[in-house]
Amino acid sequence: MVYDNLSIIVAVGKNNEIGRHNQLLVHLPNDMKRFKQLTLDTTVLMGENTYHSLPVKPLPKRRNIVLSFDKEQQFSGCEMAYSIDEALEMIKEDKTVFIMGGASIYKQFLSLVSKLYLTKIDMAFLDADAFFPEIDFSQWKQIEEINCNADEKHLYNYTYCTYNRIIKS
Repeated sequence: MVYDNLSIIVAVGKNNEIGRHNQLLVHLPNDMKRFKQLTLDTTVLMGENTYHSLPVKPLPKRRNIVLSFDKEQQFSGCEMAYSIDEALEMIKEDKTVFIMGGASIYKQFLSLVSKLYLTKIDMAFLDADAFFPEIDFSQWKQIEEINCNADEKHLYNYTYCTYNRIIKS
């Protein structure tokens, strides 16, 4: 089942890399601004490792849900879900929900989301240890592409790509 209110937001390298040592691969200030703009006043759903990697916890002006399989786990200012089904139940009335990582969470939710917000970084990160799952782009229609050039604050070229899932009836 695909949920209309569920989207994934992620920055990926050329080989679907998303992280290294529980950190982002590279600092892209404009991508951070875009992330904030898109996710403000929405719900963000993440795994424990992503929560731990955040510089500010919980993310302000958002409903923060952390998915953990440890029922003892609690994080201040966050709601906890202890299964995918519980998380889906919690967000069923929310207008917009962004799945924001990490790798395991993306893998579990990819088949459920209706929209992808990908920032494609024009670089292969050979020391990455976390990866986004392979995307079957035949299931998606690209609705936006914005190319951005490297500059003094951005080491690499990158592209914002937004996709809607093609729903076959």
